[in-house]
Amino acid sequence: MKAATRTKYGPPGVLSIKTPDRIPQPKKDEILVKVKATTVNRSDCGVLTGKPWAIRLFTGLFKPRLKVTGSDFSGLVVAKGDDVAEFNIGDDVYGFFDEGIGSHASYFCVSTKRAVLKKPTNITYEQAAASLEGAHYAFYFLEKVLLKKDDKVLINGGTGAIGSAALQFLKYKGSHVTVTCETAYVPVLQAMGADKVIDYTREDFTKLNEQFDYVFDAVGKSTFGKCQAILKPDGVYISSELGPYWQNPLYAMIAPLMKGKKVKFPMPFSIKRSMAFINELLEKDQFIPLIDKRYRIDEIATAFEYVQSGQKKGNVIINLD
Repeated sequence: MKAATRTKYGPPGVLSIKTPDRIPQPKKDEILVKVKATTVNRSDCGVLTGKPWAIRLFTGLFKPRLKVTGSDFSGLVVAKGDDVAEFNIGDDVYGFFDEGIGSHASYFCVSTKRAVLKKPTNITYEQAAASLEGAHYAFYFLEKVLLKKDDKVLINGGTGAIGSAALQFLKYKGSHVTVTCETAYVPVLQAMGADKVIDYTREDFTKLNEQFDYVFDAVGKSTFGKCQAILKPDGVYISSELGPYWQNPLYAMIAPLMKGKKVKFPMPFSIKRSMAFINELLEKDQFIPLIDKRYRIDEIATAFEYVQSGQKKGNVIINLD
């Protein structure tokens, strides 16, 4: 058994690969999962570094509560507690908890009270693990608005885990979707169903001569001010980030008092709700997560460095099988 552990917040260099003396044993409401695949994602980076500082209210103020990193997983149930009725030994499962769940390990125990579901049979372990963190946040982008069929939506950052999921969710709901990406990924997003793809290395999307019902900034690299010209008179801007001056939550708070164009800020509450939606689309073959790179558990520090570099496209997989 191997596990990626640390005893303090910090850069990827604080991680070490440990071999615990024994496999953990599940409590009454837990299942023991043999992890097949997990990811390194933006939530994991926050849990690793303790930044932004607000995350420490949930993960430990001065040092991390969980020594093992990891917030998502897919794998096989190999043991279960006495009170577990919904899962059986041999079930394929997957799940997510954004505050960290300790899944960067060969085996780990998780309570069935968490957002854990049986893995759809039509997807791989890698695809299951890659269907969680970014898609969870994408779901809450859509929850903030009242989408109508044929609404025009622009996604800034279509190749990210959030953006690529949001594209597919919006097409499922009947929206007309424009996305931005770099040159190499234009055909990838076209294949995912994008109605129009803008190569941001050649064209500034904020200078487009058209307007949208919604602008989803899935990478947080623009602002409401820059996007106002491409929003319809009652259009809405939503960002995955706080904004350079933490203005987006403030704008969202005063949005009910504003007429015309406004900002909404996605607050991802129930993971069980988002996972139920994601699971439904996976079973219908209406969502296929974008996967970028794959690493072994021994290479996890390198995987974190890559994700923190901002170069990641879609999801970065850690294989433990």
